[in-house]
Amino acid sequence: MKNIRHLIFLKDVLVLSFTSFGGPQAHLAIFFKILVQKRAYVTEAELMELYSFCQILPGPASTQTITAVGFKIGGPRLAFLTVLVWLLPAAMVMTAAAILVSYFQAQNLNLGIVKYLEPIAIGFVFYAVVKTISIIQKTKTAIIILILTASICFYISLYDKASPWMFPIILLISGFLTSFRFGKHEKEEKTPFNIRWANLILLGGIFLGAAVIGTITQALPIRLFENFFRNGSLIFGGGQALIGYFYTEFVEFKNYLTHSEFLLGYAFLQSLPGPVFTFASYIGALSMREYGIWGEIAGGFIGSFGVFLPGTILIFFIAPIWKNIKQYRIVKASFEGINAGNAGIIISTALMLALPMQKGEWHSIALNDGIAFGTMCILLFTRIPHPFLIIAGLLAGWVL
Repeated sequence: MKNIRHLIFLKDVLVLSFTSFGGPQAHLAIFFKILVQKRAYVTEAELMELYSFCQILPGPASTQTITAVGFKIGGPRLAFLTVLVWLLPAAMVMTAAAILVSYFQAQNLNLGIVKYLEPIAIGFVFYAVVKTISIIQKTKTAIIILILTASICFYISLYDKASPWMFPIILLISGFLTSFRFGKHEKEEKTPFNIRWANLILLGGIFLGAAVIGTITQALPIRLFENFFRNGSLIFGGGQALIGYFYTEFVEFKNYLTHSEFLLGYAFLQSLPGPVFTFASYIGALSMREYGIWGEIAGGFIGSFGVFLPGTILIFFIAPIWKNIKQYRIVKASFEGINAGNAGIIISTALMLALPMQKGEWHSIALNDGIAFGTMCILLFTRIPHPFLIIAGLLAGWVL
């Protein structure tokens, strides 16, 4: 009976991977409908606690939430299978999209059909800005941190070649600044820890091992794996924050992708269900295009495997001790700053992505800005699904 229940759970995860649009917040509503109301794998309170727990971990929040549900009902083995079933459909599509973009460019074929997807993608990013700001704490400290992080990141990206290490350092400082406000949180009774160090040692070992081997060999696949694994280990705030990290690392710092290729992939991503972190498959595939189609397929695999692995290992390590960790008020307090810092990073990224649209003739600039603003407003004030906007952009590019 247990094995049959696990198979049914994996089937439900596969259904969710094809129907969950809109990022972590929208995913939660769909998880509630299937995992709580329909199947009763967990209670509403258990799902909300797992979701809150994953929101303050680095890595993909939706993926970690559904992995934690799998861990709760079937242990590590079911949790691992849950990750694979959840991410594979979107990862395969994003890899295929990268291969298609690479082919069109290699053949010097006209990509005019996708010219309106860039401003639409900018609209998606600014929508993420508004949604992220709406959910952070509106304390004076949080607002100051948001403004400072946005200004610093934008200035560094604009006038200097930004380092991919900039974001985690800024987040650590942001969390440190609000950790002193722990007094506003109620004390909780402490219970002893029962820590299983193996998973944390594995996480640190892979982190350091990939960095050392990549530096020594200079092999692009290993360096790519290290890049994605590091990002998956350090990204707080889910898919919205991911965009800033990836743009800085792979477009500005390493030039593996062009600005247009990045935005095109992000637009494709918004039309797909499943985890936002599968954007790594698209970036990985294009980063490996010099090795041909098999290199692109390998790059797609490396991207998703690298970015999802640390979050999965963290679930295995932290899930058993989560109740112990959240007892400490200083931990709770630090996330006020981390969330505000994330919002600032997303604002900076949105501005950097929008800057290239401000070049050219005035009517072209006005059109692109109008499309971006209109996309943001449609997402904020209507329930039109993301894929319809992408289809409309493709049709406009084809007709015009």
